[in-house]
Amino acid sequence: MKNTTVKFWFILFCAFTVTINAQKVDTTLVAAQPKVKTFKLDSKLMARQMPYNVILPADYENEKTVRYPVIYILHGLGGDYKSLGRSFGDNSQFLEYAAKHRFIIVTPEGGTGFYTDSATEPDNRYESYFIQELIPEIDRNFRSITERRGRAVAGASMGGYGALKYGVKYPQMFVLAASWSGAVNVASWRNEEQLLSIPFAKTIPGIKQILFPVFGDGTKPTLQENDLFKIFKEVSQEKIAGLPFFYLDCGTEDQLQLLEPNRQLAEILLNRKIPHQYRHFPGDHRLQAWLITDFLSLSERIFAFQKSASNK
Repeated sequence: MKNTTVKFWFILFCAFTVTINAQKVDTTLVAAQPKVKTFKLDSKLMARQMPYNVILPADYENEKTVRYPVIYILHGLGGDYKSLGRSFGDNSQFLEYAAKHRFIIVTPEGGTGFYTDSATEPDNRYESYFIQELIPEIDRNFRSITERRGRAVAGASMGGYGALKYGVKYPQMFVLAASWSGAVNVASWRNEEQLLSIPFAKTIPGIKQILFPVFGDGTKPTLQENDLFKIFKEVSQEKIAGLPFFYLDCGTEDQLQLLEPNRQLAEILLNRKIPHQYRHFPGDHRLQAWLITDFLSLSERIFAFQKSASNK
């Protein structure tokens, strides 16, 4: 088992080495494109209908016996479940890239809830909804691989925070968790004064009105229970071997000044020997298309390795 693990991370490291400045991506058209479908889940935990998009592989309808890995992509603050295609200019361009991979891609609605069970609003239980209702809904209604080896989660900004949190809190459910310019320090304050001193709080209007309903005012346990720095520092040594692979990045000109928090979180992962890759590169807070295409390729390699390992 030890040799298999070492081999996996060596292959992953070699395969994922890229030239950061090579931001142009091959846009060669493919004959068939995946299909985007919108669904609504009658959520008991959220006490309302929750919309989500599903992007099915181009060959999904023809290959009736094939089961596919699932990637959940979480939108950022100010976005919604339809936001993914906007990173490419339009959905059709994203579908060209998605067509090169055999995944089911799910984009859920996250509102402004930071993918967290609200400390103050009983009907905003975004974390429980995602884990307890949405994932089982996908596995019931689509030909998904229902084991950990076939499931990944990723997100941008607010969604990046959510993806890393889900990866470390529910390692039995994900083999990969990725963050693009994640708001990793969103729960690292303990009172209003500390919150307002965080750089992103100075650039996002009404940040207190957004975060207090989610995490409380600093007096409730919700805040510390969802602090990524605290969670990664305290995850037990025995559990580290069972964690997913983590990927996180940030642009050096990020307007929300998230570069340093991402560096600091990556340092914790490095010191704790948690398998991960961290990158920073010239760019601002916008999610660039080439990052998603890199992630899709990384997912494909990890899923393929997991499939191979499970067949041994």
